[in-house]
Amino acid sequence: MIWFSKRNRRGAENPLIKNVGLREKRKDFRMDPVGLGVLAFFVLLLVVVLILAGRAPRGMELGILFGTPVATAILMTLFPRWSTAVKFLLALGLLAGIWRAEQAGLALAVGAVGALIAPATQKMEEWERAIVLRLGKFHRVRGPGLFVLFPLMDRVARVVDLRIRVTDFSAETTLTRDSVTVTVDALCFWLVWDPEKAVLEVQNNEEAVVLSSKTALRNAISKNDLSTFLERGEEIEEQIRSEVDRKTTEWGITVQHIEITDIQIPRELQDTMSRLAQMEREKKGRIQLAEAEIEAARRFVEAARVYGKDRTALRLRKLAVLNEGLKAGNSLLLVPNELAKELRGGGLLGAVALKEARRKAREEKGNGEDRDDRG
Repeated sequence: MIWFSKRNRRGAENPLIKNVGLREKRKDFRMDPVGLGVLAFFVLLLVVVLILAGRAPRGMELGILFGTPVATAILMTLFPRWSTAVKFLLALGLLAGIWRAEQAGLALAVGAVGALIAPATQKMEEWERAIVLRLGKFHRVRGPGLFVLFPLMDRVARVVDLRIRVTDFSAETTLTRDSVTVTVDALCFWLVWDPEKAVLEVQNNEEAVVLSSKTALRNAISKNDLSTFLERGEEIEEQIRSEVDRKTTEWGITVQHIEITDIQIPRELQDTMSRLAQMEREKKGRIQLAEAEIEAARRFVEAARVYGKDRTALRLRKLAVLNEGLKAGNSLLLVPNELAKELRGGGLLGAVALKEARRKAREEKGNGEDRDDRG
C-alpha cells in the first residue's frame, strides 16, 4: 500500500502524458432558469390551491413550503445527477412520513416532485446541441430551444458548441532541418459540424485537436530549413491545416485555418541573421548601382551615335549644357576649347560681348570729352 502511494506521488510529479486536461464531472442535466421556473410554478400552484381550500399555510409550514423548493434548486445545481435527485426524493418522503402536518407533507411532496420535474426541462441556445443518452445508449441530438428529458432514463452526456473556436498552442522547442532550435506559437481555428461524432468518437475533442495540431507543426518544422519556414509561412500553414483536418474529419470536426503567430529563435542567431540581412541589402544596393551605370553607359553610346551623325544636334546640345550652367548661377563655368572658339568667333560668348560693349562705351565717352574741350 505504501509502495502504491509513492508511485502515485512520483507519477504526479513527473507525468508520462503531457497536457492532461481536467476531466469534467458527470452531469445528467443542466439546471437552468427554465427548470427553476417550473419548480416555482409548482410551489405557487400549491399555495393557490391551499388558499382556495381555506387552509392557508402559516408559520413553520410556510417556511417549509418555500424552503423545500429552494433547497431542491440548490442541490440540483450543485449535484446535477439523477441519483442525487432519487436520494433527495427518498429523504423528503421519509420526512413527509415523519412530519404530521398536512401542509408540511404537501410542501415536501412538491419538493420531491420538483427534484424530478424541474431538471427534466432543458433549454439549449442557438449554437448549442445536447447529446442525449437513454439508459446509456445514444438517443438523439437535441436543441436548440426547449426539450424534455425522461426522468431517471435520459441524461445529457455533453453539450457541444457549434461556433468557431480559436485555440492557441505551441510546438515548444523543435529543431529545424538545418539544426536550428525554434519555438513556434500558433492558433487553430476549428468547429464541430457533427456533434454526435465529436462526442461518441473521441473522448476530449478539444484536446485531440490541439495535440494533433502540435504534432503536425513539429513535423513541418523538422522538415524545413529556418529560411524556408520563414519565407513560405502561408504554404506551411496550409500543409499543417490539411494534415490535421484529415484526422479530425472522422471526429465530426473541421479545421478551418492554422495561423503561426510567433517564431522565437536564439538571440545569437538573431544577431547573425541581422548582420547577414544587412550585408545582403548592401549587396543588392551595389548591384543596382552597377546596373544603373551600365544602363547609363548604353544610353551615352546611343547618344554619341546620334550626335556623330548630326553635328548640328551636337552643337545644340553643347549650347543647352552651357545654358543650364548659366541658369544655375555658377560664378565659374568650364567650357571646352572647341565650344569657346565657336562662341568667340560668332560673338555669342557673354564675356566677349561684355568686353566689346565696355570698349564702345569708353570710346563714346572719350569722344564726348573731346567735343567739350573744343567747345
